[in-house]
Amino acid sequence: MSNWKANRKKEGLNKDYSILRTLRQEKRITDEFEVMFSGLSLEEVLALKLELSSRLFKGKFFGLPIWKSLPYIIREATLKYALSVTKSKKDASRLLGLNLSEMNKMIKRYIPEGF
Repeated sequence: MSNWKANRKKEGLNKDYSILRTLRQEKRITDEFEVMFSGLSLEEVLALKLELSSRLFKGKFFGLPIWKSLPYIIREATLKYALSVTKSKKDASRLLGLNLSEMNKMIKRYIPEGF
């Protein structure tokens, strides 16, 4: 079997997926935004997003249990990251330390259809 055929078989369903590429194509981010964003810590990004989201409600999230929602939010973001930087679900599951069955359960639970 030629080398390109062997490489082709290794490619999975999410081989072309990239969250950066998707957001660029949707014109939701620019190169300048990426440079500025990369200078922020994860904690700063999360705090900034919460603050910006709460502006509509004058600084309050009435009825939204932020503290209890954090594990769900973090798992969803981590799954999206793993799927965007790997070529297949199998590779993503290895990156996260899950078996493929667990990975499929997590995707069903945390990732909306069409992602």
